[in-house]
Amino acid sequence: MLKKLRTSLAIIFLLLITLMFLDISGNLVWKLGWLAKIQFLPAVFALNVGVIIALILLTVICGRIYCSVICPMGVFQDVVSWIHSKFSKNRFSYKPAATKTRLIVMVLFIACAIIGVNAVVGLLAPYSAYGRMVTSIIQPVWIWGNNLLAGWSESQGNYIFSEHDLWLKSLPVTIVAVATFIVITITAWRSGRGYCNTICPVGTVLGYLSKYALLRPVIDTTKCNSCGLCARNCKSHCINPKTHSVDMTRCVVCFDCLNKCRQGAISYAPKWKKKTTTIGKEGEKTSERRSFLTITGLLATAATVNAVEKKVDGGLAIIEDKVLPQRATRIVPAGALSIKNLATRCTGCQLCISKCPNSVLRPSTGLNDFMQPTMEFDRGYCRPECTICSGVCPTGAITAITRQEKTSIQIGYAVWIEKNCIVATDSVECGNCARHCPSGAIMMVESEKYDGRKIPVINTDKCIGCGACEYLCPARPIGAIYVEGREVHTKR
Repeated sequence: MLKKLRTSLAIIFLLLITLMFLDISGNLVWKLGWLAKIQFLPAVFALNVGVIIALILLTVICGRIYCSVICPMGVFQDVVSWIHSKFSKNRFSYKPAATKTRLIVMVLFIACAIIGVNAVVGLLAPYSAYGRMVTSIIQPVWIWGNNLLAGWSESQGNYIFSEHDLWLKSLPVTIVAVATFIVITITAWRSGRGYCNTICPVGTVLGYLSKYALLRPVIDTTKCNSCGLCARNCKSHCINPKTHSVDMTRCVVCFDCLNKCRQGAISYAPKWKKKTTTIGKEGEKTSERRSFLTITGLLATAATVNAVEKKVDGGLAIIEDKVLPQRATRIVPAGALSIKNLATRCTGCQLCISKCPNSVLRPSTGLNDFMQPTMEFDRGYCRPECTICSGVCPTGAITAITRQEKTSIQIGYAVWIEKNCIVATDSVECGNCARHCPSGAIMMVESEKYDGRKIPVINTDKCIGCGACEYLCPARPIGAIYVEGREVHTKR
């Protein structure tokens, strides 16, 4: 019964989180966004004390049930392991904990969080890694299928479905996502929860807390006949049949052992139940070291988080590709407050990028901000009425803002390049940038230099950096106007 309940909840969580990333309508994210906010690391980075306390209490009471129900990467590994079990049964065995490796990875994670090497933090964060896998690998297939359905529906005179752009947002991030998928799949196929109990920093933290769990799998030595069937079906390799012990620092409370035991010797019960042994010597040996490093790591992390291309002009004429400008300062979404705040808290989960309806956000390929969202305006511009990215971010890297607030937040400012403007190159007036500026920051004034033809004049005090002017500028291949980012966002 317990296993069926746990499996049902895990499948529901996995499907809903995956749908949250895949949804291209923009509707589900408002209903499912809480699933991102209850993930452990996003809650820590967002300093969401309520969620952190709830997850700690859940672990102290029930063990690492977070890893087997709520964490999408953990459930994904279970799916892979379950598929393998259809071909090879009883394939696991007890193995001593990889304590040194776990501590090294944990220290590396903490150090990178402190010094700001966010690419490593994003790579090791399980929720973010799963989000990148879905966004980079599954979402393109999802959109392709949607477009096929939309094309067929249109041929039948039904326009209930609409096509969406299918394009490669970032080749380096896609390569990372594919590599992550391969490594996790192979690891789960061969050793079950090897990633969780060796590499995952969340697994290490919750593993320490789980050692003190009130409820846990306990072995009744009066019933056990030492057949080892439980150990051969434990994907965490944490049951030692020789000593009748369970290493709770690695147990993910999947309840597989309960179902496999033919003697009824294993039960999920309070740790003080008599005639049982629950924690092996391996867990006892390293508890003090892991306790010190883990608690120090959590405090340090909390301190750290505080401190096919579109070729149309305005959707009309088919024109030449535009070369992206080389910005001195990158542009980050309204609500990020500053580049530093985004860099400190973002784990690169790609949720904001997958939800952006204007195709403005994409993963950065820079070394200092790898996988974090950055803005480019070759496919659209950041519409002032859109606040989706600020509403879905689970870490506080992009804080929630209202539509009214967004219209006054200055994330950048427009810069005019006179020599590229078609007033200079083609001797004709344009005014496209001024006509489409939603904040009225661009005016067209007559210029004697160009025989009275009007040229744009930018009021940077009004400009919010939405990119409408850059996106709709017809000058090619290098636009005559582009947006330069602001290190710290201001309000006009």
